Amino acid sequence: MRHLSRRRALAIVAALPVTLACGAADTPVPTVPATKPATPTVATAPTSTRVPVLQATPTTAPVPPTATRPPAPTSTVAPSPDLLMTTPDFCIHVFLWGGFETTRRDVAMVREMGFRWVKQRFEWRYIEPHEKGKFEWNEPDRIVAAISSAGLKVIARIDNQPRWARSDPTWPIDGPPDRMGDFGDFLRALATRYRGKIQAYQIWNEPNLAREWGNKPPDPRQYVEMLKVAHAAVKAADPGAIVISGGLSPTTASGAIAMPDVGFVKQMYAAGGRAYFDMLGVHAAGFKAPPEASPAEIAQNPAFNHGEGAAGGIYGFRHAEDLRAVMVENGDANKRVAVLEFGWTSDDRPNSLYRWHAVTEQEKAAYLVRAYDWAYANWRPWIGLMSVIYIADPAWTRDHEQFHWAVTGPDGSKRAAYDSLAKMVKRSEPAPLRLAGAAGSP
Repeated sequence: MRHLSRRRALAIVAALPVTLACGAADTPVPTVPATKPATPTVATAPTSTRVPVLQATPTTAPVPPTATRPPAPTSTVAPSPDLLMTTPDFCIHVFLWGGFETTRRDVAMVREMGFRWVKQRFEWRYIEPHEKGKFEWNEPDRIVAAISSAGLKVIARIDNQPRWARSDPTWPIDGPPDRMGDFGDFLRALATRYRGKIQAYQIWNEPNLAREWGNKPPDPRQYVEMLKVAHAAVKAADPGAIVISGGLSPTTASGAIAMPDVGFVKQMYAAGGRAYFDMLGVHAAGFKAPPEASPAEIAQNPAFNHGEGAAGGIYGFRHAEDLRAVMVENGDANKRVAVLEFGWTSDDRPNSLYRWHAVTEQEKAAYLVRAYDWAYANWRPWIGLMSVIYIADPAWTRDHEQFHWAVTGPDGSKRAAYDSLAKMVKRSEPAPLRLAGAAGSP
């Protein structure tokens, strides 16, 4: 997770045209003077920096790339009970793209953990890279086959537009396409090809950050337009698939560079977004606090709130409850929440932006297990899957900030957190995606 400070806002706005895309190598962010005693933070999703190989031979018989999208299905199906998540459910972010020698190892580790879901990026720019309607299917075919053969379910994180989809020069910075219809056409092709094999779709990542939104101020209304197009496309191709709104960065920064996640979700509802997602996606990094600490407790503890007082109450796992409250306030309590990212970092590098909230590997292990325990005891039935970060990308080194969040090493070595999660009793219960009679339901 990469952090962005409110008091760094002026420097970042000035540097926006050259800001690296989310998931680039850990890059210090310049600072500017401020009167606040501490730096508010944005936590964003760390991602792989490897350049993917698009045309390598898949492990199963490849389906040749095609210049036209697959036909839409002619019939509709009801969601299968087998696709419904338990409350909570168990997921971890993996990096299989281009991992021809490590894919089998990594999916086997997920199974060994006793987890049921993986989260994997399916980046638009690598599947429809050069021209609208011309797809590169070999690598996604290989990945979907590997996940399916392991008996796992997948959340596909969908983001990262191809160069041709935007007329301005922001690429490779992530941003919405000029024509949302192009995004819808891509998703329809993807969901048609992998109908029943990709069980859930995350629509974009952290759209409340400018650096994930074309270096433009976050725009909840425009994001709702993206959700509307994405929801229609996925459901037309695979009615049983789950559409999850993009996880939002917990941040106290605002203005041109970011929007706090609670305010963003409120504006999503005001723009009619309720109709276009099956589950609300949230990010719930633990920062320095143990998982049981409430936002109110964190706000009163400078060691946990980064010296930001009440505003710093967001720096904890239970900040997810603040976002759940927005759903209830908007009469949407019968839907469930998916925690698309959560974890703790052990990043103690001297110049790291994350050092202030680093924990030990042993604390990370204990906190992850206790987070699942908290969710089981306190968040049922509205909590769905909870996705831990990460089974490490094989390309990471200690210089990557993502390395320090992971529960494994890039070489497949197991850290204390992996062992604790594998030994953890997977307490959960069945629950439908929509909760009949939930408090606050219309």
